[in-house]
Amino acid sequence: MENSSLNISIKNVTKKYDEFYALKDISLDITSGEFMTLLGPSGSGKTTLLMVLAGFTNPDYGSVKFGDEEVILKPPHLRGIGMVFQNYALFPHMTVAQNVGYPQKLRGVSKAETSRTVDEALETVKLGGLGHRRVDELSGGQRQRVALARAIVFKPKILLMDEPLSALDKKLREEMQIELRQLHDTLNMTTVYVTHDQKEALTMSDRITVINGGELMQLGTPNEIYEHPENGFIADFIGESTLLPVQVKNSKATIGKTEINVAQPLDKDGNFSLVVRPEKFF
Repeated sequence: MENSSLNISIKNVTKKYDEFYALKDISLDITSGEFMTLLGPSGSGKTTLLMVLAGFTNPDYGSVKFGDEEVILKPPHLRGIGMVFQNYALFPHMTVAQNVGYPQKLRGVSKAETSRTVDEALETVKLGGLGHRRVDELSGGQRQRVALARAIVFKPKILLMDEPLSALDKKLREEMQIELRQLHDTLNMTTVYVTHDQKEALTMSDRITVINGGELMQLGTPNEIYEHPENGFIADFIGESTLLPVQVKNSKATIGKTEINVAQPLDKDGNFSLVVRPEKFF
């Protein structure tokens, strides 16, 4: 199943509910074919941003482009996106094949072409031969694959995923992380993936956008996010970290009343944090 992809350009997107800012002036460029993860704690705004991309939430201000096309006023069904929801949103009264083929039915695709693309999508997600099954006869992992097959059956150029692995047990979740990344590489779709699980983000992503309080806190590769946090929130949120308050005065650093040695010259006085991780201090 081959596919092409689109870049995504997000400019100054803001969403406000009364006096609460769900998103504050978010600007972000996602490269064609990239696996971008929106990472943050509960209530950070990451899912709101995904819903803006999908067209389910209208921002108060800002621009969203898929390729060169402004889509901010387009309804979801005209954006040409594949979507995997957190709860999968499968139809229990339909078979696996009927669920997967539903987007094609809405698009008026012929029965023969629908059958062909459904079979192809099911083979892609390793569910070949299970099209006749009812959804309630499947395991959690199989249901997740059905939702994924439905999202890719019409070969979208952009795939949006809202915490699709959160309902799975640890072992299956780790297996699916590998499979999703392999699928992304095979299909060459631009993927935007939402999670609160930092390990998931660090494992799967080309780049990570960390969001907190509706603001973009840091954007970078997994290595950049982990090794070079730009602020205290990132340092505390990513990895197993303990932050110790450090005071710098006259080129000397102290924790409480204890002076500590540092590897680099200290050219600025003030209050800082020492990040302690199992493997290093910085």
